[in-house]
Amino acid sequence: MLVSFAIVAYNEEKALPKLLNDLSFQDYPKEKIEVLLINSMSTDATREIMETFKVQHTEFYSVSVFDNPKKNIPSGHNVALENATGDAIIRIDAHASMPSSFISKNVEVLKSGEFASGGRRPNIIDGATSWKETLLCAEQSMFGSSIAPYRNSEKKRYTSSLFCGMYRKEVYDTVGEYNELLPRSEDNDMSYRMRKAGYKLCYSPDIVFYQQTRSTLPKMLKQKFLNGYWIGKTLGISPKCFSLFHFVPFAFIIGIILTSVLSILNLPFLANLMWSAYLLLVFVMSVIETVKKPKLTNIFLPLIFFLLHLSYGVGTLIGIIELPFWLIKIKKHID
Repeated sequence: MLVSFAIVAYNEEKALPKLLNDLSFQDYPKEKIEVLLINSMSTDATREIMETFKVQHTEFYSVSVFDNPKKNIPSGHNVALENATGDAIIRIDAHASMPSSFISKNVEVLKSGEFASGGRRPNIIDGATSWKETLLCAEQSMFGSSIAPYRNSEKKRYTSSLFCGMYRKEVYDTVGEYNELLPRSEDNDMSYRMRKAGYKLCYSPDIVFYQQTRSTLPKMLKQKFLNGYWIGKTLGISPKCFSLFHFVPFAFIIGIILTSVLSILNLPFLANLMWSAYLLLVFVMSVIETVKKPKLTNIFLPLIFFLLHLSYGVGTLIGIIELPFWLIKIKKHID
């Protein structure tokens, strides 16, 4: 099976060499790997790193470097789809790390008769410090990040989405390209369209790759805010691609607003009830995570959890508020 392996990168001169090194050590036959390196008009040495890899690694079926003039992630994925010739296509984030069996384990699942495969995505940190390990702890926690199956499940199963999955080319031939209007929720939309077309997304715990956690709290909060923001906007284009758990932080923000209004009106009961329950849950989850990995900096976990929920929820709220104006702008552009 010829595998098209795509990396879309923008200003990733620090992260890209390690990922390319992981690619060069894959145990799947190199002559069956087509490498597609997509440069999103980087202003650093990203393209030079790609070109160097192309020259130095002739053991692959082919290595090609392409530009992504539109710069965003879904347009980069589409550049890969337009140029891929493999039987299966896999694309991975530049901030990832892969064990040597990553491609071969995915191929194994597809050869068993599946059309889509994916696996676990543990988080890692670069340059371990006590503070970074606390941020990692918050990111890995179901309370701080997600209950998505690709993070936690130890059983093979079908899921609603896959993170950096491998898909038979015919799947994309059927459902089409990524929606370039959705720069952060394109995977949710694509997964929904695949399921709607009748394809099952197979999760296997034998497949694993590692995603680098944001190294600072501001970067992590910005990531959560933008994730929430694009969930809000995507409701106007592909509302069925999300599940209820995507809107829990948004519900939290609405709860804060409503109970605050009631408190101003001398009806504090619901505010007291909500905050008591939330603070208790934050405390319990912080203790659980600290027991797993004791760190002095874990005393900040309650605050980190709260800020993550706040950033995500506020992002969704603002996205929903801006949604009608954004849709009008899109319509005018199309017309």
